[in-house]
Amino acid sequence: MSEEDTKTSTAVDAVETTFDPEDNDGFRIYVGEDGGGRQNLHCRFYENKYPEIESVVMVNVRNIADMGAYVSLLEYDNIEGMILLSELSRRRIRSIHKLIRVNRNEVVMVLRVDKEKGYIDLSKRRVSPEDVQACEERYNKAKAVHGVMRHLSERRKYYLEDVYEKIGWPLYKKYGHAFDAFKLSISEEKGAGDPFEDLDIPQDLKDELKTYILRRLAPQPIKIRSDIEVSCFTYEGIDAIREALFAGMDLGTDQNPVKIRLIAPPLYVLSTTTLEKEVGVGLLNQVIDVIKEKITSKGGKIDVKMAPKAVSVKEETELQEMMERFALENEEVDGDAQEDE
Repeated sequence: MSEEDTKTSTAVDAVETTFDPEDNDGFRIYVGEDGGGRQNLHCRFYENKYPEIESVVMVNVRNIADMGAYVSLLEYDNIEGMILLSELSRRRIRSIHKLIRVNRNEVVMVLRVDKEKGYIDLSKRRVSPEDVQACEERYNKAKAVHGVMRHLSERRKYYLEDVYEKIGWPLYKKYGHAFDAFKLSISEEKGAGDPFEDLDIPQDLKDELKTYILRRLAPQPIKIRSDIEVSCFTYEGIDAIREALFAGMDLGTDQNPVKIRLIAPPLYVLSTTTLEKEVGVGLLNQVIDVIKEKITSKGGKIDVKMAPKAVSVKEETELQEMMERFALENEEVDGDAQEDE
């Protein structure tokens, strides 16, 4: 290729990479192809390019060496850091591979940041359980925000950093976390206000942002369950149990109905669906209290085998399998009895 051809190719590439920002409401448009790398979609979660000293961050372990573990800081566009060998554990290290594994996410504390040389030293042993919980919660929220920001960038071919500068980072400043602003935008509470009102972006972009947030972050129903044993061997027996269970079910509402299923006497399963975990757990605790009051007044008793909690799909599948197994056993018993006759 001649020097003139090289200049022409370079000029064409430069034109295809971006348009004039002023023609696109201040957003750069990416129109080049880079083999799927999409450089416009690379950006850190937060406005600061580097984490603060003694802050706690989420990392992914990339490689384990003699000096320690090389990691990527997930919230800071995967810049590299190192967990020093001496900072892996408070105890004597016999095998580094038992303490940390490649491709695993870890919560670590930032010890040193050399912005000029790009060195970031980290510690795993100085992180408390409370630090881990707080970091995981913040990271999960920030990852959800990042997903929304990336979606807008992909849809409109914007540079992700521009989207953060005009939407994400202003919301972090105003609300503490952009995720909280997102949740507020889909809240049904009166007087909540529009968190995007002051953003310097076109109205159609605000509308698209709200629509995607509603689809992505709208609260999903959570199933809350509790397993109890209820028995009564007095004269009123079965009637007393039925009365106590129905009294508990009556506490349910249209938004949070309470269901009670018999597994096998005396085991029952209480359940409700709710958009807020605490509300559902509190409701089933009230149901248990009412059942206890009713059944004990009749000389019976209640034993909570599993306290109210949010259950996973796996736990519900196991419960269904157990119910089907009991149903099958009952059918076999009925069949045997019929044959004896």
